[in-house]
Amino acid sequence: MNSHRQSFLVLVLVTLATFLIPSTLAGLTPGYYGKVCPQALPIIKSVVQKAINREQRIGASLLRLHFHDCFVNGCDGSLLLDDTSSFVGEKTALPNLNSVRGFEVVDEIKAAVDRACKRPVVSCADILAIAARDSVAILGGKQYWYQVRLGRRDARSASQAAANSNLPPPFLNFTQLLPAFQAQGLDLKDLVALSGGHSIGLAKCSSFQARISGDTNINPKFAATLQKTCNVGGNSSLAPLDKTPTKFDTRYYKDLLEKKGLFHSDQELFKGDGSASDRLVYLYSKSSHAFAKDFGVSMIKMGNIKPLTGKQGEIRCNCRKVNNY
Repeated sequence: MNSHRQSFLVLVLVTLATFLIPSTLAGLTPGYYGKVCPQALPIIKSVVQKAINREQRIGASLLRLHFHDCFVNGCDGSLLLDDTSSFVGEKTALPNLNSVRGFEVVDEIKAAVDRACKRPVVSCADILAIAARDSVAILGGKQYWYQVRLGRRDARSASQAAANSNLPPPFLNFTQLLPAFQAQGLDLKDLVALSGGHSIGLAKCSSFQARISGDTNINPKFAATLQKTCNVGGNSSLAPLDKTPTKFDTRYYKDLLEKKGLFHSDQELFKGDGSASDRLVYLYSKSSHAFAKDFGVSMIKMGNIKPLTGKQGEIRCNCRKVNNY
């Protein structure tokens, strides 16, 4: 076979291989909307900023939506779907019911970006990923900005059962937490870094009542203060996840060193036994640079959990329901 024919065959095989690569393996890319709608990301940031100006707590809610979406059948926007006659969605799963919030802001973002792009080109799943990043950077500063990988498409169904099974509740022990993250392709560093998302936001007494009444690995004065809060307002009373709930920073890890983690699962990351988890908590408590770097890496890694790409799924016109064809 002459060299020209060999070269031609190699070119054909390489071209075919490119088309045969599964789109999910091809991955996501930061510049996905660069040509189809370059104004998409600035518009999303603008809407997130306005929402946080109205209510700083919403930044934590948007971050949590992305986490709760990715941990259930991948980062596919399925959390946003309302129940239908054909499926019961994730909103009414126990870890989400009367807990996840911010859906109206997602609707606001979707409307604004579709208007600017003149058609639905930005997926609801990507909106969650971008809004989470923007919330962190707005509440924490430039060092917490990371480059989001984009190109996800939206699921056409959701599963309440999967949400009940896959979302780690706040009462888990470390030996239960780590496998829950490993099942998603995440490791120990990801577990400790992503838990830093609890640097912002509030939680209901119902989610930590057992800790403040039964745990021994807790600061007594801290527990007593929380008991008063819960006794006055009941299970729906809110408490901050750390001492600076409207600022994304390293205070969460410093609180763990003082046995002031709000959730049992938070404090399980630091027991004072010199474990690898302990060492990471100590590092992040001392170095905002180390935390910012690892948090960004872990968020990108989490955002790459089983995305729908290529011709999979769809780009929803309404984040709450699938398109009608």
